[in-house]
Amino acid sequence: LRSLWLSEVKLMADRIIGMRVALRSRLEKLGSSVAWNHITDQIGMFCFTGLTAAQVDRLAQEFHIYLTRDGRVSMAGITSANVDYLADSIHAVTQ
Repeated sequence: LRSLWLSEVKLMADRIIGMRVALRSRLEKLGSSVAWNHITDQIGMFCFTGLTAAQVDRLAQEFHIYLTRDGRVSMAGITSANVDYLADSIHAVTQ
């Protein structure tokens, strides 16, 4: 049972790491002038994006993306289906 649990935890951790890489990669491909290395430097289920409260408000109002006002995002909610939309939206509010 323990080995099954460990393999499932590893699977979840690897998925989150993959989403961190995908988000940073997409932001960099968009030509963002912001350095996004902190996305992949951090670990865990949450990520501090460095976005301001005003940028977070724009994400919510214009793109229906919800973060905490200090710019923290739940990495567990990012999937291969929505990572590009998230990156495109972040890029839009950081220009």
